[in-house]
Amino acid sequence: RYSLFYNHLKNIEENEGGLDKFSKSYKTFGVNQLADGGIYCKEWAPGAEAVFLAGDFNDWNPFSHPYKKMEYGKWELLIPPGQDGCPLVPHGSRLKVVIRAQNGDLLYRISPWARYVIRDEDKVNYDWVHWNPPQSYVHKHPSPKRLKSLRIYESHVGIASPEGKVASYKNFTYNVLPRIKDLGYNCVQLMAIMEHAYYASFGYQVTSFFAASSRYGTPDDLKEMIDVAHSMGITVLLDVVHSHASKNSEDGLNKFDGTDSCFFHSGPKGTHQLWDSRLFDYANWEVLRFLLSNLRMWIEDYRFDGFRFDGVTSMLYHHHGIGTGFSGDYNEYFGLHVDEDALCYLMLANHMIKFLHPECITIAEDVSGMPALCRPVEEGGGGFDYRLAMAIPDKWIQIIKELKDEDWNMGNIVHTLTNRRYEEKYIAYAESHDQALVGDKTLAFRLMDAEMYTNMSVLSPLTSVIDRGIQLHKMIRLITHALGGESYLNFMGNEFGHPEWLDFPRIGNNESYHYARRQFNLTEDHLLRYRFLNAFDRDMNKLEERFGWLASPPAYVSEKHEANKVIAFERAGLLFVFNFHPYQSYVDYRVVSWHSSLIAIFKYKILLDSDDGEYGGHQRLDHSTEYFSEEYPHNYRPNSLLV
Repeated sequence: RYSLFYNHLKNIEENEGGLDKFSKSYKTFGVNQLADGGIYCKEWAPGAEAVFLAGDFNDWNPFSHPYKKMEYGKWELLIPPGQDGCPLVPHGSRLKVVIRAQNGDLLYRISPWARYVIRDEDKVNYDWVHWNPPQSYVHKHPSPKRLKSLRIYESHVGIASPEGKVASYKNFTYNVLPRIKDLGYNCVQLMAIMEHAYYASFGYQVTSFFAASSRYGTPDDLKEMIDVAHSMGITVLLDVVHSHASKNSEDGLNKFDGTDSCFFHSGPKGTHQLWDSRLFDYANWEVLRFLLSNLRMWIEDYRFDGFRFDGVTSMLYHHHGIGTGFSGDYNEYFGLHVDEDALCYLMLANHMIKFLHPECITIAEDVSGMPALCRPVEEGGGGFDYRLAMAIPDKWIQIIKELKDEDWNMGNIVHTLTNRRYEEKYIAYAESHDQALVGDKTLAFRLMDAEMYTNMSVLSPLTSVIDRGIQLHKMIRLITHALGGESYLNFMGNEFGHPEWLDFPRIGNNESYHYARRQFNLTEDHLLRYRFLNAFDRDMNKLEERFGWLASPPAYVSEKHEANKVIAFERAGLLFVFNFHPYQSYVDYRVVSWHSSLIAIFKYKILLDSDDGEYGGHQRLDHSTEYFSEEYPHNYRPNSLLV
């Protein structure tokens, strides 16, 4: 694998002048204004017979501005400035690339490199708008330093409002970012930024890879949003979709040059069976140029601090993970079923990002457990910094859905939370956007279900269902945060147990926005119990910020007691004790003191208590109590204490 990567890198050095120049192609492809006011246009359309540029500037004459054919399927066009020195294609012009296909048809296409596309209310398809404002947004704040402890707030700009509408970049900047900061998250991961024609796709059916979605505002609005986040010390990651592309041809990449291939594999190999989308040909030189340039543009133009790569499992294997289970056997990760071209692209992408912007962070969404995916490229690894611990949310769903409380297996929970590849960093999460989508249920809804509609008010009786749900919601999130990985992720709204599900406007729900919103106002109503969960999530993050357990070595688990339903472990100098028993509390419960046996006596105090009244608990513990360890062997350790 490293040899394949090295050969690609060597070819780029020899034939393209190096990775720096190769990945900077976004500055020359598409439509770009020159310093003298001229317009330089360049496209890759290997299957085209002829290429033209049409738009407002030439009254949509499809033949007046032909491109010149170059080598390797490239086409270029130079439009000199007007007599007054101004560009003939001004900012805001609507444009189309006109392709004469091999069968003679004229195809009106949006450039794959388009920076801004919009859709009028009375139209179905998007239009390409030339974006070159005379005064573009200038970033004022430097990017935050690379974080040791990553606490990620997974977000979607469009639903980030209690109102039933598509929310804006401006709304996120001034209403949501302060909330994220207050909750103690130091990183925001933005979904659905790359332009996608179908809103209900959650941003995963991308049509224009270089365009920031216009449904939330302008490119400058997004730049301002990222800049304000940086001023708060918040790192900003982009959920990047390079695993597939929308099948749209009128306003997408599909059949750009009139052929079935171009950016994609031709025939069945080029279509994802489940997603009904097109699959990139990662062995193609121009596809590598397109995708690597895309990453660099988001970093350098918008100042994103890294990426969460979506659908990595689909990229890694020719079977795309469809109908395939992964047990961890190495035969599953090495063989002809692995798409080495896709894996090589990921290695190139990570190498380029680290080479040009070493402070950037990359995350892999891989459910298969591909070995070394988060090891350096120099070791033959994939080069990612983190991978998502995708087994953890599945485990919580399984035990809540299938088991009675008294049947929860402590050893199985701990195994799932600690079962990760040595020296590869994992992002732990109890739930993400996947669990919030219609057809699934969030943890809060699984725990409390219909009673969330009637009994979340403090004026109503605290029923056993609501009490159990609130307590388990806090405990599940804390043990996942503290034991599950080297980073933590939460999907917006889930921190306070957002009711119901997430469903975008579509024909099936009469184009309703009722479920495509986040009701942050629920936490501000002091008569509702949502504020308890919100406060616990905030203080949990603030405690991690203070002690840094995510950046500490893995926890030492000293107890997994099946009868008592108790889990105890130490990490970052903190002692965590969880009692998952549905009805049994304990007095003078002995747990291991991790500290050195050379000094037997250590004093412990409570720092975070899920039973605190501020978090909707019953206040059964006295926080002024001091606990002292002693030389009393317990669970194969010399020292212990009673709690």
